[in-house]
Amino acid sequence: MRKVKGLILCGGPGTRLRPITYYFQKTMIPIGLKQRPMLEYVVRLLKFHGIIDLAFLVNYKAEQIVNYFDDGSRFNVRISYVRDVAKLKGTAGSVLNAYKQGVVNPEDTLIVYYGDILTTIDVGDLVKYHFDKQASATIALASGFTVRVGLADVDNSGKIHGFVEKPELEKPVSIGIMVLNGDTLLDVERLSKGKRRLDLMGDLVPHLIGAGKPVYGYLSKAFWYDVGSMEAYEKLNHRLIEKSLSFLFK
Repeated sequence: MRKVKGLILCGGPGTRLRPITYYFQKTMIPIGLKQRPMLEYVVRLLKFHGIIDLAFLVNYKAEQIVNYFDDGSRFNVRISYVRDVAKLKGTAGSVLNAYKQGVVNPEDTLIVYYGDILTTIDVGDLVKYHFDKQASATIALASGFTVRVGLADVDNSGKIHGFVEKPELEKPVSIGIMVLNGDTLLDVERLSKGKRRLDLMGDLVPHLIGAGKPVYGYLSKAFWYDVGSMEAYEKLNHRLIEKSLSFLFK
């Protein structure tokens, strides 16, 4: 079986979480009743499911992350740091930077985790599903996502016939975790030519599908929460987080 490595995207400036991210790296904002950094929940979840070789893709306020997690030994994992010095922006650009710095290679299997996601997903089962399907990419999905705003029923003339407040989407949504075969790094490298920005979901995944490579969705009923905006953070139920993720601290 291929070596499995966790890549955690934790370098963004977190503009949607301002003003708090003027002072915190967004993945270091305090979560739960004990106010632990959000990134600690991510690390502990991966460790719980046997993923102990981790790389943090850092940039903005990286020192906060490095000072807290160091080499990862306090959490019984191995952590390396990849500083985003490349001109290519976007999530795929960060992953490509890790490849060019020798942190990952095409023989690895990569779990890419967006660092502002809290979840109880069974990462081990996600990886097993990826191997069983012999997929190039597997995207973690959840159904029943509730849109945080009302949707308008508008006709062609612009007349509004009603609103649906905070509806649930019929189709599943990505929850910010994916598994990639290491050879997709070569696809990212090819796609990067002449680009200034390259994203995993917006560019790499459509490319893989268009090229006929197997891309699968792993539908999960696990708890998950996207803490990517100030509104979401303000509405976060810290008691629920403590209850849902308490198994990570036993």
